[in-house]
Amino acid sequence: MEPGTNSRPQGAGNPRESSPFINNTDDEKGNLYDGKNMALFEEEMDSNPMVSSLLNKLANYTNLTQGVREHEEADEDEGAKKKTVKSPQMGTFIGVYLPCLQNILGVILFLRMTWIVGTAGILESFIIVSMCCSCTMLTAISMSAIATNGVVPAGGSYYMISRSLGPEFGGAVGLCFYLGTTFAGAMYILGTIEILLTYILPSAAIFKTEDKELQAEAMLNNMRVYGTCCLTLMSLVVFVGVKYVNKLALVFLACVVLSILAIYAGVIKTIFEPPVFPVCLLGNRTLQNHDFDKCLKTDIINNVTVTTKLWSLFCEGPELNASCNEYFTLNNVTEIPGIPGLTSGVISENMWSSYGPAAMLVEKHLEAETATDTSQDIYMPYVLNDITTFFTLLVGIYFPSVTGIMAGSNRSGDLRDAQRSIPIGTILAIVTTTIICLHEIKFSLACNADLSSVVMFGACIEGVVLRDKFGDSVKGNLVIGTLSWPSPWVIVIGSFFSCCGAGLQSLTGAPRLLQAIARDGIVPFLEVFGHGKANGEPTWALLLTALICESGILIASLDAVAPILSMFFLMCYLFVNLACALQTLLRTPNWRPRFKYYHWALSFLGMSLCLALMFISSWYYALVAMLIAGCIYKYIEYRGAEKEWGDGIRGVSLNAARYALIRLEEAPPHTKNWRPQLLVLLNLDSELSVKHPRLLSFTTQLKAGKGLTIVGSVLEGTYLTKETEAKRAEQNIKSAMTADKTKGFCHVVASSNLRDGISHLIQSAGLGGMKHNSVLMAWPASWKQSNDPLSWKSFIETIRETTAAHQALLVAKNIDSFPHQERLTEGTIDVWWIVHDGGMLMLLPFLLRQHKVWKKCKMRIFTVAQMDDNSIQMKKDLQMFLYHLRLNAEVEVVEMHESDISAFTYEKTLVMEQRSQMLKQMQLSRTEREREIQSITDESRSSIRRKKQSDSQSSGVHNQSSQLDDASPDEAQLIHDRNTASHAALNDKADATPERVQMTWTKEKYFTERNRNREAIASMAVRDLFNMKPKQSNVRCMHTAVKLNEVVVCKSQDAHLVLLNMPGPPKNQEGDENYMEFLEVMMEGLNRVLLVRGGGQEVITIYS
Repeated sequence: MEPGTNSRPQGAGNPRESSPFINNTDDEKGNLYDGKNMALFEEEMDSNPMVSSLLNKLANYTNLTQGVREHEEADEDEGAKKKTVKSPQMGTFIGVYLPCLQNILGVILFLRMTWIVGTAGILESFIIVSMCCSCTMLTAISMSAIATNGVVPAGGSYYMISRSLGPEFGGAVGLCFYLGTTFAGAMYILGTIEILLTYILPSAAIFKTEDKELQAEAMLNNMRVYGTCCLTLMSLVVFVGVKYVNKLALVFLACVVLSILAIYAGVIKTIFEPPVFPVCLLGNRTLQNHDFDKCLKTDIINNVTVTTKLWSLFCEGPELNASCNEYFTLNNVTEIPGIPGLTSGVISENMWSSYGPAAMLVEKHLEAETATDTSQDIYMPYVLNDITTFFTLLVGIYFPSVTGIMAGSNRSGDLRDAQRSIPIGTILAIVTTTIICLHEIKFSLACNADLSSVVMFGACIEGVVLRDKFGDSVKGNLVIGTLSWPSPWVIVIGSFFSCCGAGLQSLTGAPRLLQAIARDGIVPFLEVFGHGKANGEPTWALLLTALICESGILIASLDAVAPILSMFFLMCYLFVNLACALQTLLRTPNWRPRFKYYHWALSFLGMSLCLALMFISSWYYALVAMLIAGCIYKYIEYRGAEKEWGDGIRGVSLNAARYALIRLEEAPPHTKNWRPQLLVLLNLDSELSVKHPRLLSFTTQLKAGKGLTIVGSVLEGTYLTKETEAKRAEQNIKSAMTADKTKGFCHVVASSNLRDGISHLIQSAGLGGMKHNSVLMAWPASWKQSNDPLSWKSFIETIRETTAAHQALLVAKNIDSFPHQERLTEGTIDVWWIVHDGGMLMLLPFLLRQHKVWKKCKMRIFTVAQMDDNSIQMKKDLQMFLYHLRLNAEVEVVEMHESDISAFTYEKTLVMEQRSQMLKQMQLSRTEREREIQSITDESRSSIRRKKQSDSQSSGVHNQSSQLDDASPDEAQLIHDRNTASHAALNDKADATPERVQMTWTKEKYFTERNRNREAIASMAVRDLFNMKPKQSNVRCMHTAVKLNEVVVCKSQDAHLVLLNMPGPPKNQEGDENYMEFLEVMMEGLNRVLLVRGGGQEVITIYS
């Protein structure tokens, strides 16, 4: 096997997970227990290992990634020299805390936090941060509970969700989380390039323009080019190996920590000496401080008034009398400190929000003259809003700042102890970053309170500087960098490496997440991404991740990408909380998390908060994300491999089913709710395949996926001997049900005989209120040709038992000619309503016509009028009855007048009774032969017991008797045993005691007498057969069957389906064979017939 390939069959779930439990199939077969102290259990050692063996496997358990184990196993199979692969050695700090911290303290904190505070104001910023941090904290608590409820292999959050909510939810949310992580990588790369081109090397831009309207587009193109190059470089680093990413992560995180410390140092320094970053205002408008060095209109140099560079930006020339912008002329230029300090009193300005449309001027709340012409303002060096701002947008942009909580769990396969590391590292990272984020908001506070409460919460930044996203008012410096000490470059370099590290973490975690999904086999078209390098690195998954990440980079706007990944992350967090709440409320025995500080109410609160944040951030993005997840869910449900992971959704289904069954048990269903709940009795051939698959097709057409369907079959024998065959038969039936799209359950029973097995199914199939009320079976077409009368006797007994159980019975004749999936053209479904048995005949055509196969067929109802009936009035009454039933059908009343019994009917009855008599004679002859063999066997045994003859004489007598009987003693013994065992089942009414042979007679005399008696009996039987007369009751029944058949064939021979009332079997079992003949005559000449026998209750009503 090639390294990294996946050799498991589809649908095997997570086949290579190391399991030390009894269902492990990887046990070494040669390591058997040879001791004698446990001899009582040694026969079960293969399936139930000793406790010592179990504990040894637990001690040696490793949660290596799948690729590593497969590579090891491949090397063992090939016999090659195996290189030792170390177990995961990452601890809490390196494996969870640092990745989470690095993802959280990333691009949003350094590039957008001050802008969010300035735009939303202090109060609303507190609301944004509190909501987002509360959401992630509650999610982290739920995730910690799930992570500590057992071993978490590779896959992290996906593994936890899928094993808690099932493959459909797990796959849908896992792919959404994968997309979110991939777009997060794109966001971090865009942040890296924004820092590079805006704050580090603006001159490195490839696309440049002097036109202010085209500057934004040029910047986007630069982001695309540099972002693609950066993505390629990062992908190569990840491809080389995760160990290099971890080594670089320490360096990058050290830069982040230094940046945070520099910010706090700068905050403390501003108490005594605020940094000097002047901001130039024209009137109340903030100016971009790039192209001028002095915030003055004119300057006095050598006692000469000269214009400044600022003048030339607003005027047509440097002359004092040049034509200038109206607003520039009306207002003065002032300079204010960008970092005024703790006692500056700007709290009143920064407390409230300042939202506005794109291209809105960033203004300070000052008195200023208003110009009449504002059309040229966008071309002036003012600081403008680059996008339209509002509260919900800022929520969507800020939320990625707190989405790093899954960075550690995504690498669960590389952790030494995931159960311990994930909760501790994640929660510590959230606590750390929450404190930092709240302190960052305090940077905008002019705190007049006690100094002891404001030193740790920050300093004061001017409001117009906070709203300046790119720091144009402070000479292009990073706004948060203006606060740091000793230099803004500490923050710039630190944020650059922070974004690089977070991008590498995303490109490391996302492919592993996709690899885990692919190896589970729940999404068939993703299976190729489960392969990778020999050491388990997901090469193909990394390639797909890079391509998707490139699509995010092509968007080129950090503010546009952030809300997209917020949706995917929020959806993932929602389902993490749902999984924890579900498991807690269900109280499943396996729910035993080591992390005890959780509660279902907290999980539901977190889930509600996630849902609210999704629609607060962007309602249309939320709907799109839900649509994507829904499509993936349905695809996995339709095409994915079936899994059984003991998930919570299955637990919910079980609890809901139990509750519903208990409710259904309380009272029988009302007539309005009645629908056929079918028990379909199937016959199997010698290969255990379904003999009449069209019976399943007809079931699907009748049920249309609604109600209960139980497909049952019987195997003759005991369950111990037929266990394997029963399972194979059940699998074959399920395959046939899938092929015919029959939704229901399968039940195969083993019984000593067919009749008892069917009886068991009729009595015990179903559960509680979900029991069948109708039985569907095929007509035994070969009952006349069968030598075994038990075949049609079982059929008649089934009719009797369904009647006794008050269940309806449907018998389909010529079932193999029924339509499969082909739609029938215009035709009719004819109902012959002869006796009323609850309305089944009316309801069944209506249900069939709901299916596409029978949809174009019209319904016709025929009823029979006797001599004394008013056929015209009957037709009117029937039409009114159908009107009240809301059924559309043509009505026809057929008159069957009294007529004499024809010679044909008489002769047919006579032939029927003669045939029955002949079969009885044949049965008696067979029984008599078995009695003779019995008597000779008794004689042989008696002679052996006496032991008075020599061996040669005994052998001679034995051979002689064998020749006379045409049967050996062994054969006689077998027949004797069979006769004894099956004596009661044959229901033989004749005397079972064999005639004793008078041993004083010679054998010649005995056989002569016996043959003489036989000839007399045979001649008498033949004579009686030709002299017999049919019974009057049989003649009358045959007359009814013949006349009814003539009418039905005349009216309905071309119908697609004919429904007939099924008469009940005779109470006297001696007439069973005649009953079969009557039914055969009644259906003769008709192609598709459905015999219907009601269950004794009304199934259709005229009331609403």
